[in-house]
Amino acid sequence: MLTMAEIMETIKMVQEENLDIRTITMGISLRDCADPDAETARRKIYDKITTRAGKLVAVGERISREYGIPIVHKRISVTPISLIAECSNEEEYLDYARTMDEAARAVGVNFIGGFSALVHKGFTGGDRKLIHSIPAALAATERVCASVNVATTRAGINMDAVYLMGRVIKETAERTADRGGLGCAKLVVFSNVPEDNPFMAGAFHGIGEPDCTINVGVSGPGVVKNAVIRAGDVDLGTLAEMVKKTAFKITRMGELVGRLAAERLGVPFGIVDLSLAPTPAVGDSVAEILEAMGLERCGTHGTTAALALLNDAVKKGGAMASSYVGGLSGAFIPVSEDAGMIRAVDEGALRLEKLEAMTCVCSVGLDMIAVPGETSAETIAAIIADEIAIGVINKKTTAVRIIPAPGKKVGDHVTFGGLLGEAPVMAVNPFSAEVFVRRGGRIPAPIQSLTN
Repeated sequence: MLTMAEIMETIKMVQEENLDIRTITMGISLRDCADPDAETARRKIYDKITTRAGKLVAVGERISREYGIPIVHKRISVTPISLIAECSNEEEYLDYARTMDEAARAVGVNFIGGFSALVHKGFTGGDRKLIHSIPAALAATERVCASVNVATTRAGINMDAVYLMGRVIKETAERTADRGGLGCAKLVVFSNVPEDNPFMAGAFHGIGEPDCTINVGVSGPGVVKNAVIRAGDVDLGTLAEMVKKTAFKITRMGELVGRLAAERLGVPFGIVDLSLAPTPAVGDSVAEILEAMGLERCGTHGTTAALALLNDAVKKGGAMASSYVGGLSGAFIPVSEDAGMIRAVDEGALRLEKLEAMTCVCSVGLDMIAVPGETSAETIAAIIADEIAIGVINKKTTAVRIIPAPGKKVGDHVTFGGLLGEAPVMAVNPFSAEVFVRRGGRIPAPIQSLTN
């Protein structure tokens, strides 16, 4: 039974500390939409998405009004299009992206993910066609998001795919140069990608998932920051316990909303992704949580240890609150979406190398990083390779969402607006890795992959 104090505490979290449900994401299988005739397949895709998700936005808004809980985004993830469009011509993949965009617009969701390919051990013809079509697709659509998984701990790293993605990211930035390279903000390169992630831009509906499901992403950096501040001068073990209890409360709210949405939409409930996802709003920052723990500025010595404490406590609290925790789950550090991260970069406290170190202990990876527009495809590929290697060796999901901002130099800012925020352009190492990344091939899986 909830006490009046607990009810008032939750109301305060929502009203004063930016607590929200970041997204309700409906996963939809398109496997039954595949057809040798591309036009027929696209018609099936449009019809299935609009039928299944037709009430998603209305249900989310109704739950938000009834319970007074902000639900920021309603989204859709679908089966990787490389699987569905395998026998189509390359030029037809752009039409698949447009169909996804039209369906997303028709049902009123913010984003649709699944213009994706899984190439961690090699390419099929469909995979290559989709990847080559990503720049055109992201330039021509508004709501479509793309992702490519280039490595797993069991398979190793497909360096041919890593190098190809460096070139694709460069072309995507060039095709969306009039919007600051915005297309790259909708493109993620993964290792060990999860099949049930509700967050964009990396969401897709995995082949092990049911025909349709509801996954929920919760957030609340502001809530956690205030809990740390209220804890006062306590030791780090006590501080971790406070964060764990706070994450428990946040996750319970997410589970309630997810199960309600699933019941009203008549589909199975999937998972709660209990990630701390920041926004540009004042007080809604993961960096500021770390600073509340005692760091003068995020990025200084001790930052990785503080982030490790935070990430672990969030996971423990969430796991206590729900039997169905999944997705990415932990603490996100997207630079452009976190006011504290932006300040740390501008003041010289946080650099690309330190961000890479932090990704060893947090949920995802190098997220929403802007680099100079002149950065080469080979350097971008090398940055991806480093981050992907962290995921492979540590048996965790890592990802890269990097924007070579056209016409921008170190110290400039590029503005995307909304939740995507504003990214300070960060310096990259001036020395070349071109010979290394051009070698291609597959970096073998590490010995810890042999766990059978």
